[in-house]
Amino acid sequence: MTSLTPRPPYTDDELKKLYPPSLQLQQVQILMRHGERTPVTARFQNAGLKPFWPYCASVRQLRSIMLDYNGENRPKDLAMPTTTTGKPSFHTVEWKRRLETFGHKDEPVVAKGPGHEIDDICDFGALTDLGRQSTSRLGMRLRKLYVDRLGFLPETISSTDDFYLRSTNVPRALESMHQAFQALYPPSTREADPETGKFPVPTVLTRGPGDETLYPNDGNCRRFAALSRAFAQRAADRWNTSDEMEYLNKVYGKWMPANSPRVAVDSRPRLSGIMDTVNASLAHGPETRLPEDFYDHKARKLLERIASDEWFAGFNESREYRMLGIGGLLGDIVERMVSRAEHTHSSHPVNTESATSDPSGPGIKFGLSGCHDTTLAGMLSSLGAYDSSSWPPFTSHIAIELFRKADSTSSPADQISAVTPPAKRGWWESMFPGSAGRNKNPLGPGIGRKSSEYLTSSEKSKLDGYYVRMRYNDEPVTIPGCKTPGNHLEGDDSFCTLSAFKSIVDKFTPQDWKQQCRMNLGQPATPPSGEPEWAGHP
Repeated sequence: MTSLTPRPPYTDDELKKLYPPSLQLQQVQILMRHGERTPVTARFQNAGLKPFWPYCASVRQLRSIMLDYNGENRPKDLAMPTTTTGKPSFHTVEWKRRLETFGHKDEPVVAKGPGHEIDDICDFGALTDLGRQSTSRLGMRLRKLYVDRLGFLPETISSTDDFYLRSTNVPRALESMHQAFQALYPPSTREADPETGKFPVPTVLTRGPGDETLYPNDGNCRRFAALSRAFAQRAADRWNTSDEMEYLNKVYGKWMPANSPRVAVDSRPRLSGIMDTVNASLAHGPETRLPEDFYDHKARKLLERIASDEWFAGFNESREYRMLGIGGLLGDIVERMVSRAEHTHSSHPVNTESATSDPSGPGIKFGLSGCHDTTLAGMLSSLGAYDSSSWPPFTSHIAIELFRKADSTSSPADQISAVTPPAKRGWWESMFPGSAGRNKNPLGPGIGRKSSEYLTSSEKSKLDGYYVRMRYNDEPVTIPGCKTPGNHLEGDDSFCTLSAFKSIVDKFTPQDWKQQCRMNLGQPATPPSGEPEWAGHP
């Protein structure tokens, strides 16, 4: 799917049903796909589509941080310029960027847009001006809901200490997150520090490529890469000779290159790559549109359906796939909710460190993470709640909301009773021996990463009265395992008990992701039973 058409704001009656007075909102974590972008590579130039698009006015106003320096003849023994705090002194320089590329004879030329523009030219996969607008509008909608209508967030802030701000290192995701947060709290709502006269600079958390969990990281997880290839091959075997693929070839086949003349899951360009260019071009202006045949409604729906099967079926069918692909991220999300619940009525003082100092601490009230389509669909699929016929549009988002019953009470445990592990080890534990040990030795003092089956009665009681509700693009999501009586709020199975939600996620939360990424190499992609391990159940 291309650009998102947001649903109308909730009516008063809808808002009352979605946020009943019997529940108190405790924490919100938002994961957002970046906004509209250019294709990640040039395709279909034979159909008249120019490779370089003039939709990035931001490249006229780039800034870089420079160390203050007084010239080349500065004495070598003279200390680096510092501020009054003793830290190095920096300033910003402004510049604009133009793209250089190959000419017809490999000579260097300045890249030009369809109207011979040389400024505002986007790189491949770059967030466009339209993408900045749509992510800003998302931030405005978040402010309207959580500040203006619910009063959950304050109208003004003096710091971001109770905000968890994170993004992947992909520029379009980071820039989208910034745009959304800027609209959630524009400059006029940020209070200056009395001592400095400035609002404290927000801190954004990022990870290196080898540690990234905000998208399914097949580039740094060998076993997950193998699983991804296996499910992609299954999709190719399933779809390449189907009637659906024949229809796609009637629509797109004439534009395919001579060395790969048929559209297929694994053609060049891949079917998912065709979808990428179709969706990106459809979102933007007429200067970068393909022939109208490319936007055939039936063909676009088939592209989404087949690409979703290739990319996301593994999350729904394989426990190992979801563990290595998205389990770490969901484990972090659950840990933050459990930490909040543990300490809400604890007799011990809440850690007041900022969310950027303690990313799983109880002080986090609101999280905003810039990520990707594979993040959102992977998460929904891993919970058994993904519509496999539809690809996440640009600027889609998931809201994970933690609620507490208004009349619930918490009883902090004074004693930790002995834990008796299950006597029988299944095939999963035999394949991943470390996963059993982690349950006996939870990480840290909290219970967020401790598997539900090993929780004591007193530990389980800390989760009583808490509920989790997910909304995808402002529509409530129902998880299969939460429909079971006792696993949801009476009368509304979209409100999953925190205990049930944690139990579902615990089943595929890795303990040592990097180690588990190196295990089972060369083994089949399916479990020994050969049966799907359907997602969304405890």
